[in-house]
Amino acid sequence: MFSAIYIEGEVREHDRVKELLERFSSIPHIDCQRYGEVFNRKGQNFRIQKKSPALILARKYGNLVLPSPEGYGFDGGKSYYFSHMLNCIYDCRYCFLQGMYRSANYVLFVNYEDFESQIAESIKASDGPSIYYSGYDCDSLAFEPVSKFCDYFLPVFSKHTSAVLEIRTKSTQIRNLLDAKPLPNCIVAMSFTSDEASLRYEHKVPTIRKRIEVLQKLQQAGWSIALRFEPIIWDSNLLENYHKLFTEIFHRIDINGLHSASIGEFRMPTSFYKNIVKLYPDVDLFARATQIENGLVTLINKEDSLQQLEQILLRHIKPEQYYRCA
Repeated sequence: MFSAIYIEGEVREHDRVKELLERFSSIPHIDCQRYGEVFNRKGQNFRIQKKSPALILARKYGNLVLPSPEGYGFDGGKSYYFSHMLNCIYDCRYCFLQGMYRSANYVLFVNYEDFESQIAESIKASDGPSIYYSGYDCDSLAFEPVSKFCDYFLPVFSKHTSAVLEIRTKSTQIRNLLDAKPLPNCIVAMSFTSDEASLRYEHKVPTIRKRIEVLQKLQQAGWSIALRFEPIIWDSNLLENYHKLFTEIFHRIDINGLHSASIGEFRMPTSFYKNIVKLYPDVDLFARATQIENGLVTLINKEDSLQQLEQILLRHIKPEQYYRCA
């Protein structure tokens, strides 16, 4: 699974680290002072490193819980995000992480207890409903067999019923969720693109059919689910492709148990986009016409298809279940 495991000296004796090192005893274990020595060093190539990434076990300092970007999620209180991990096991060509980081190695911050403490402080300071998004700098569930994220953080949010946890993912790793009691304040949000875009750009990602099956199992087990249709990548068959996708999904899930559905366009900071173009000059996605507004690159949509796409989606769901991700 990993080419090597790097361990910060400060976390060497952490129980979570000891367990992982014992579990992956056949992989080279390499000590380091701080994860940045490995993760941020110059001369790395994300594309090459992605073929055989290492795991870095580290402690995260500073602000572990941050305000979520404007327009990122749904209404319902103050919103925040926290990242227990950097990078994703999947290899989606449109992902901003490959333009954001020099390294494709995985960083797992093992000091979950510090995250819990800051989440509790944030909830108290919010003085009302609040929302916490995981999966901004990683896929929340894809690394679950290693990170045991749900094992730790579901009990945390079970104690704070005024706060909502959204677990955003493309993963089918739901065993721990199915083994746990469903939390009314936890939402499992599955991301989708069209089948055509998924086959072309979403490498190593479970198929759309498998993701739908996972949502169905979670819903039947009592979990609240959500749908995230993003990034929308414009093409000549876009409306037809998404009509097919919506039909397939809503044939299998009950909209009465759906928390929300959102649509979001392809977008990323200009600097990240430039880095990705250098990594993948042969990918057709990065040869398309773009526009820059407020420092973000988006694909030019000549047909004004977003509104039409929303109308198709709203044939399947209630208006109050929908929001556009800005």
